[in-house]
Amino acid sequence: MGIQWERLPQPLRDDVETHLGPVIKTTPVRGHAAGAGIRLLHESRRSTWLKACPARHPIARVYERERQVGLVLPVAVPTPRMQWSSTDHGWIAMAHPFIDGRAADLSPGSPDVRKALETVACLGDLLTPGPPGVPLLSDHVGGLLGKAHAILDDQSVMPAGDRAMYAELLDGFDVGALEDSTLLHFALHPGALRVVEPNGVSPSMFVFGWGAACQGPPWVEFAMFAPWLISAGHTVRRTESLLANLAVWQAAPGDQVTRLIALWTLFRLYKAAHAPESSQAAFQHAARSGRSWLRHRIT
Repeated sequence: MGIQWERLPQPLRDDVETHLGPVIKTTPVRGHAAGAGIRLLHESRRSTWLKACPARHPIARVYERERQVGLVLPVAVPTPRMQWSSTDHGWIAMAHPFIDGRAADLSPGSPDVRKALETVACLGDLLTPGPPGVPLLSDHVGGLLGKAHAILDDQSVMPAGDRAMYAELLDGFDVGALEDSTLLHFALHPGALRVVEPNGVSPSMFVFGWGAACQGPPWVEFAMFAPWLISAGHTVRRTESLLANLAVWQAAPGDQVTRLIALWTLFRLYKAAHAPESSQAAFQHAARSGRSWLRHRIT
């Protein structure tokens, strides 16, 4: 469980109440372990979601990127609007309306699958060109490629029979293919897509968690999202068919898509080997999905 309301500095809590209203009840957000993730009920009966972490916390750069992106996201983007943020008191903090939804169900036959693909496509339309000042995906991937070659030599991560395949794919990566003007979420897993189902109203899907946002080509969002469809039970062929009719996917450079999948999978293998034991199974499952897609594309 993350940091609770009572453990936040008093000046920070005072700022929250000054800008958002007196707090009468707090509830830690389940599954939020880094920093503080807290649902606040205000005297006005309005609920907000507060995220905060110390400015020197290892995850602070993620919080600051999410805060900066929250300041510039267009109103039309289906995401909770940031109501307040602060970098005072040695903390990075931000507050959004609390949306009580569920994670998207990406399993075969779920209506959430179509809605998720529509939402991802909508992001590309709304965020091209993206706002200035967002880190470049090409810079990020360039850094990852530098680490990737060390991972390839780590026998605890890389099955010996796969090393040559990954090495060849990563050696041919053209980072310049990742230079473009779209603001990407870059971390669209099922938990980042929340479904709200009001009584008598069609479900709505909201996008959460912009801490990995970067600037690059719109097809990247689908390349990062598709392994989650495979993890949810879709075959690789079915996943490819779901993407095939999307214009942005048709325009994607196929060889660079494959190389990006290889990089994504490699880092899931790394995390499966080195993450806390409680997280390893999830990373192993994700890595198997990425590897099966990769094998399909190179055979």
